[in-house]
Amino acid sequence: MGHVSAGRPRPGRPAQLNRERIVDAALSSGNLDTLTMRELAGRLAVSHGALYRWVADRDQLFDLVSEVVIDRILPAEGPSGRRWRPWLVRVAWAMHDEFLAVPGYATRLSRPHRHHDRSFERIRGAVVGAFTHAGVSPGLAEQSWYIFITCVVSWLATQENPLDLGPGAPRFELFLDTLLRGLPAREPGAARS
Repeated sequence: MGHVSAGRPRPGRPAQLNRERIVDAALSSGNLDTLTMRELAGRLAVSHGALYRWVADRDQLFDLVSEVVIDRILPAEGPSGRRWRPWLVRVAWAMHDEFLAVPGYATRLSRPHRHHDRSFERIRGAVVGAFTHAGVSPGLAEQSWYIFITCVVSWLATQENPLDLGPGAPRFELFLDTLLRGLPAREPGAARS
């Protein structure tokens, strides 16, 4: 008689946290790279214990944020045929805009860390697919992905933590054009198209 059916919500206080609230608070924190779990719990007005029930640590928090950022970056349609280069330019500019909109995100990404989230696999698979459309082997497409993501993330991290390169510092579009002229990677001795 006191049994609650599976379709009915349980009585009591509604959940204070959800994925969206946590990600929104992290994204609006001011600097994701320096955000502590204590600060995030305070921003959410919850106890540390409540926050840790949702995310075990900063790495897991970063994975949640990455899911949202990658959703914003990846176009609904993937690369196709000869349109792989414009597709990569579109992805790189979306990375530029989204990463720099979240202070500390590119800096955090640029440091060595293990990726556990499926968002990383989604962007990797899409970019490898773009390079495969360029006509290279799967192995060279993987190498090209590594070069692409390392270069773009490093560039964006440098934008967050500027080097004093003087007034002639290259613009992102020049950097991107130069990078994509050299990609996809080719076997030594293979002709460039």
